[in-house]
Amino acid sequence: MKYILLIALVAFIYPQANAQPVTNHAPQGFDSMQANIPHGKIDTISYNSKTVGNARRAIIYTPPGYSKKNKYPVLYLLHGIGGDEKEWLNGGSPQVILDNLYAEGKLVPMIVVMPNGRAMKDDRATGNIMAPDKVQAFATFEQDLLNDLIPYIEKKFPVYTDREHRAIAGLSMGGGQSLNFGLGNLDKFAWVGGFSSAPNTKAPEQLVPDPEKAKQMLRLLWISCGDADGLIGFSKRTHDYLVKSHVPHIYYIEPGVHDFKVWKNGLYMFSQFLFKPVNPSAFSKYTVLGTPAETNVYNAKYPQILPDSRVVFHIKAPDAQTVQIDLGKKYDMLKDTGGYWQVTTDSIGEGFHYYSLIIDGVAVADPASETFYGMGRMASGIEIPFANGDYYALKDVPHGDVRIKDYFSPVTRSWRQMYIYTPPGYDENTLARYPVLYLLHGGGEDERGWAAQGKTNLILDNLIAEGRAKAMIIVMPDTNIGMGGFNANGIEGSMKMFESEMKQSIIPFVEKNYRAKTGAGSRALAGLSMGGLHTLYTGINNTDVFSSLGVFSSGWIVPMMDKTADAQYAFMKDNADKINSNLKAFWISEGGPEDIAYKNGQIMLGKLDELKIKHTYYEYPGGHTWPVWRNALYHFAPLLFQ
Repeated sequence: MKYILLIALVAFIYPQANAQPVTNHAPQGFDSMQANIPHGKIDTISYNSKTVGNARRAIIYTPPGYSKKNKYPVLYLLHGIGGDEKEWLNGGSPQVILDNLYAEGKLVPMIVVMPNGRAMKDDRATGNIMAPDKVQAFATFEQDLLNDLIPYIEKKFPVYTDREHRAIAGLSMGGGQSLNFGLGNLDKFAWVGGFSSAPNTKAPEQLVPDPEKAKQMLRLLWISCGDADGLIGFSKRTHDYLVKSHVPHIYYIEPGVHDFKVWKNGLYMFSQFLFKPVNPSAFSKYTVLGTPAETNVYNAKYPQILPDSRVVFHIKAPDAQTVQIDLGKKYDMLKDTGGYWQVTTDSIGEGFHYYSLIIDGVAVADPASETFYGMGRMASGIEIPFANGDYYALKDVPHGDVRIKDYFSPVTRSWRQMYIYTPPGYDENTLARYPVLYLLHGGGEDERGWAAQGKTNLILDNLIAEGRAKAMIIVMPDTNIGMGGFNANGIEGSMKMFESEMKQSIIPFVEKNYRAKTGAGSRALAGLSMGGLHTLYTGINNTDVFSSLGVFSSGWIVPMMDKTADAQYAFMKDNADKINSNLKAFWISEGGPEDIAYKNGQIMLGKLDELKIKHTYYEYPGGHTWPVWRNALYHFAPLLFQ
């Protein structure tokens, strides 16, 4: 009840103090002293530390209008490895920043305590500050804080003593302390902030071992860093884990390095959230910059991905007249006076997406991005982080290998190439033999697709490590064969030729050169889109060669391929018993109604029902995209060779 009354009083005195910040960066002059406003007070306190065994000092800031008749929440603000209790005061001017915010009605009145986080008898920042005993003293400070300093503050000052009115934040080493101590003591702190947190920050799994508890108890978890700070990896790994664990937090990236320019802005932003109602749904809007995509080339800052999966593109093309980004949807970019073009997209679906720059009407690859063969040419690609994409994450599990093999095809009378995944232990377990999945790419792609865009090796590594899929060889061949052409005759001609290539070249090569089990029971065939049509054509006609079929985002193209489809349906009708008996799995998936193959797939499913061909249907929303096909492989592979 007292907390509600305090909020009401603050809202009356400071009209905006009950709202989250409306800006995402401190304005110019935020840290400049203003003479004509009320000011808080800075004092030094001394408290007895049983943890260390002597008296210790801290700096304390009391807000404008401070009165012992009122009660206040408390922010504990920690320094870095080279500082002491005066570091914030000397380098960050927190009293000036906070005074100015109070004058604008943006803060709940609070007491700020700036202690010495080096808990040892000689706690000066002198000599070798990286000495083991001095580094250990930063960890020891947790006990000093909880058992000595907080009780002292709550005895000597008119403060609330519950966790809802207690916050902790810090810079660099102090940022690591704040995350370690705050998240490790959720019964003591509801508000936690790490500014440019240093290597002392615990691993995310240790910081937040119980994500559900953290969700329930945290009012705000703030993680910020400068984009050019060499320590940003420690903040990002925590952010990535929190996203995966669905723990609400603000991940705030701004231009800058490891210095007070960044940390002062961190205090400016973080303090405005404290001890007020918060809206987690708006947390993703506060960052200034996004995180460079993992598909960027080395050291490329753009494209950047914002926490809500919007993407910022930033291209230098001073002589261009028009520049667009084509991500399925086209976005017009705006040019600044320096010749840079920029645009922020809508939120983009998780996983991998092709994209292109369109400069004066010409589609080209982005030089800042890795390129992939897709769309019938080399195109840029961007990987959007996905909270539920753990199944294709690189983990500490045994890993297989992806090998590139050239082979001579007696069908085409030319050298061709395939990618081959061998499971963990393949080279060590020389007596073991493995079943084989032949996995086909889509139109406009080649044998590189499933290995690069599809993350096949990581999906299988993780499934095998979990015991959910059998160890298997996966062969990823090139289905681009024959005269081609996107018409009935071209596609059917290509399918006939690839059937011969599979039976006369690919399978014999694999079974001669790899320890592959032979026989239909040890072979499966699957493919996406055009590869799904190859799977239908080669697989249904050869159920004595393959025991399982996977058709992802595919189906006979209506009406263009009606003749081919009708011939296969007639074959199915005449051979239904054989097909049902031979196939252990006939698994069909689509990417929801937005998948361009969805309608064709539904027509095919209806015909299979009519012909009483046994099959399983799975739908995963996402359209005709790699996120859908990765998910399809993830669900299909565990069904094989059981």
